[in-house]
Amino acid sequence: MSITSPPDSENIIDVLIVGAGLSGIGAAWHLQKHCPRKRYAILEARDAIGGTWDLFRYPGIRSDSDMYTLGYAFKPWTNPKAIADGPSIRAYIRETAEEAGITRHIRFRQKVTGASWSSADACWTVIVEDLAGGGRYTLRARFLYSCSGYYSYEEAYRPDFPGEADFQGRLVLPQFWPDDLDYSGKRVVVIGSGATAVTVVPSMAAQAAHVTMLQRSPSYVVTRPGEDRIAQGLRRILPARIAYSLTRWKNVLVGMFFFRLARKRPEPVKRHIVKLAAKQLGDGYDVATHFTPDYKPWDQRVCAVPDGDLFRAIRRGKVSVVTDHIERFTPDGILLRSGRTLAADIVVVATGLQLRVLGGVALTVDGDPVRPNEAMAYKGMMLSDVPNFAMAFGYTNASWTLKADLTAGYVCRLLQYMDRHAKAIAVPRREAGVAPQPFLNFTSGYVRRAQNLLPRQGSRAPWQVYQNYLQDLLTIRFGRIADGVMRFGAKGNLP
Repeated sequence: MSITSPPDSENIIDVLIVGAGLSGIGAAWHLQKHCPRKRYAILEARDAIGGTWDLFRYPGIRSDSDMYTLGYAFKPWTNPKAIADGPSIRAYIRETAEEAGITRHIRFRQKVTGASWSSADACWTVIVEDLAGGGRYTLRARFLYSCSGYYSYEEAYRPDFPGEADFQGRLVLPQFWPDDLDYSGKRVVVIGSGATAVTVVPSMAAQAAHVTMLQRSPSYVVTRPGEDRIAQGLRRILPARIAYSLTRWKNVLVGMFFFRLARKRPEPVKRHIVKLAAKQLGDGYDVATHFTPDYKPWDQRVCAVPDGDLFRAIRRGKVSVVTDHIERFTPDGILLRSGRTLAADIVVVATGLQLRVLGGVALTVDGDPVRPNEAMAYKGMMLSDVPNFAMAFGYTNASWTLKADLTAGYVCRLLQYMDRHAKAIAVPRREAGVAPQPFLNFTSGYVRRAQNLLPRQGSRAPWQVYQNYLQDLLTIRFGRIADGVMRFGAKGNLP
């Protein structure tokens, strides 16, 4: 397929944002606010705003973070739901884009496949596949900002199970939920125990004959209130923006406190979480088998269920939890290693995401390919030795948007600094003596599977990925731009 240049190819875009999801729209808002003279564009491979919240359409799709921290700092979340459903989040993102005039900067059905940096020109040449009209073309941008998330939209993690071809029912992946699926009165088995499984199981139970959550091992599951009473009280007595800001900080600090407590005293926290689950499930329930993980809290993400909907469905007999391994599929269900058979009309394979770094975009710098897994992450948002480039990557122990918001603010500060000092190039240079470490200190399956894809963090600042909002606030929002690691140069001079 030949590559062409559009008529305006000589008009270099100042900032090219890849992705029109939660991070991309937030990045655009910050650019408009803090760098109003910068010409920017957003390229979105799909035909809608929203990213994850437009892609996922499975029953019960919702956040597992509260919307006072998952929402934007600059736009109060006014919906009474603290743990919000997918359509509400999607509407919030779209409303943000429309109100700020961001939508007109989005070019839909335009997929970025590669980008080449030229130090001589101090710009990126970006290869774009036009999914709407066909063909490929190039754009030129002074700064490239990846807001494309961390997983593949085209492929979910999908283990192959023996005997699948024998199964006469329907096999479904949550990431590609079929519009025509009718599960009313059907026997459903959901394979998985993570955030997706604990969401879809109680939702399907409302119409299905019965839903079984089949897990190899348990996850930590905690109840969170669907609405935040303190937030609602503050809104009644304070202006919306002040009430929102106070609630946001309250939730940030509470979340940090419990995370630190879990890290310092994992066994008491584990006992407390399991005890809460036992209390909600009632006497006689085998909590030890089904809700007591063999790892410490926050070694993997803790699953939140709003108002205890999963526990309530189990108590009512609409949901069963089975902890076992799959031996093989049969024509009418699943044979387990224990010898038990689970009858099923529908099997939902909620086994996780397929991680993909930078949206699968191949980068080169002055002709040399960039291998993200060999690079080191500068403050968790830029790659060592890659000029004029940033990526949005959120927290694993808190809301994604908290880190994405800090990153967007930093990018604006960096651009302002470059303008003030007449610099065309900014690049974080990897330092000698900084030992590489895993980017994420997490044991979740999707993280383990992606260790050979993710960049590394370093043994000291500014190469560490803190997973701590207050530390990042100090180093990203208030730290020096010219810190000795970030190097600056003129066009033609890669520092």
